[in-house]
Amino acid sequence: MTDRLTDIAFIRALLERHGFSFSKGLGQNFIVNPEICPKIAEYGSAAPGFGVLEIGTGIGVLTAELARRADRVSAVEIDTRLLPVLEETLSGFSNVRIYNEDVMKCDLRKIIAGDFAGLRAVVCANLPYYITSPVIMLLLESRLPVESITVMVQREAADRLCAQVGTRESGAITVGVNYYGTARRLFNVSRGSFMPQPNVDSAVIRIDLHEETPLSGDRERFFFRMVKAGFSQRRKTLANALSSMLGIPKQVVYDVLSAAGCQENARIEQLSMEQLIMIAEKLYS
Repeated sequence: MTDRLTDIAFIRALLERHGFSFSKGLGQNFIVNPEICPKIAEYGSAAPGFGVLEIGTGIGVLTAELARRADRVSAVEIDTRLLPVLEETLSGFSNVRIYNEDVMKCDLRKIIAGDFAGLRAVVCANLPYYITSPVIMLLLESRLPVESITVMVQREAADRLCAQVGTRESGAITVGVNYYGTARRLFNVSRGSFMPQPNVDSAVIRIDLHEETPLSGDRERFFFRMVKAGFSQRRKTLANALSSMLGIPKQVVYDVLSAAGCQENARIEQLSMEQLIMIAEKLYS
């Protein structure tokens, strides 16, 4: 059956049989291009010796590809209506476990510890557009014991996630991703690869996580407060943004910018990762 999960006629019959209709609120766009999910699974390190955490299953087309390759697959799916569909489509796999939960509220660390004991862990997912940034930051900030995160996202989001810190394309999430890991774009996916067809194209990216982060504790929390403040007023200079958002005297910021080799009128989007960390460290001190 799993080789028919990208057949549009089969999908329509399957969904009709279970009385399922697409939810715009959940951003449901199911993959119908048969070339996509095998590539995501391969790029995402789904292989013997690995456990894969999937977020959002759809009808299980990616889940099946992951289960063919990895030792274990644990998938978090919020839509209760999909459970009987998945029971049918994934009936041939004994190494898949579905959690009917909200990924933003469930204990992912507990799932990984319980299901992937003795295995290396990775994340693979086709993320709904509306929740891309919150899910990625949740995965990063939770410091889950995973080696990489391979996800399909809106193409514009991929541009930002994979941008170089210090360029106009970068944003607060660019800094967040680069703080915790290294992101790269793997391949683009046209809007015609989905049912129903979205209004934008997609891209698959992979984030390889660092074993250690540059900062910790209160210094790290201050770093992200600074980044959030700077990008929330990115049209202002960093000195003006931090002065208004964090109450730091401008002269203090000017002195720190100078020590970091930056101009007084520098905007946060112009600064490298190294400069941002140096500035945060000096301001915190």
